[in-house]
Amino acid sequence: MIVVTGATGNVGGPLVQALVNAGAPVTAVSRRAAEAPAGVRSVRANLAEPESLEPALRGADALFVLTAPDFMVNGDLGQLMKVTRKAGVRRVVLLSSHGVGTKRHSSHLEDAVRQSDVEWTMLRPGNFDSNALQWADSVRGERMVVAPFGDVAVPAIDPVDIAEVAAVALREPGHEGAIYTLTGPEPISPRQQAAAIGDALGEPVRFLEQSREQARTQMLGYMPEPVVEATLDALGTPTTAERSVSPDVERLLARPPRPFADWAARHIAAFR
Repeated sequence: MIVVTGATGNVGGPLVQALVNAGAPVTAVSRRAAEAPAGVRSVRANLAEPESLEPALRGADALFVLTAPDFMVNGDLGQLMKVTRKAGVRRVVLLSSHGVGTKRHSSHLEDAVRQSDVEWTMLRPGNFDSNALQWADSVRGERMVVAPFGDVAVPAIDPVDIAEVAAVALREPGHEGAIYTLTGPEPISPRQQAAAIGDALGEPVRFLEQSREQARTQMLGYMPEPVVEATLDALGTPTTAERSVSPDVERLLARPPRPFADWAARHIAAFR
């Protein structure tokens, strides 16, 4: 049995489906009751309350850990790993961050997993294609994207690619102790993303550049301040490593990562 936390999100949802498609038994965990694909057990739990996850872990041998932004403030992954070990789970795949590898983000979540007595795999994605959904209202209403650092390009990744890599790491042997950096196929700037959304719509989408402070104020509404500052640093002044395309997605999936235009076309209903 494979347990997937964050099972209704941009990564967790496709991961559950990928595991179902592969014939793996799955338990989908989310903080709110939600429908799951046929044959998938759905359990309501909150990672900030580790004991609430215990019923979902019964009989499981692998766990995918996806923490929400507020877990940085309210969560204790060390305690969650104690519950995981007690339940007999042998393998943990953690959705971490490229920023851990570049030292922009704290490594404490990875450290908690490493220090537990489990087989672990770390996934370190960078910027998500799905972050563009924050522009959906302005694109629908004004055919406009508002974002900082309009011409700074980093290789954003499709969450479905993250999910498919996670499915491989959860199901197949040989990924113990591995750290995978996950990126899209090429660097792309916010201005270029706006143009790709416009191409998918068949209408021009204007780009309006925010200041860093304007973006910071907006992001503080849904992210802890340390994460906001690190994210803005990575987006505004990315290092060579943060601009680079990683080979890990193609190596693990035997195909190139999906381009942003593919993601935009699949999600264009959100922008109409």
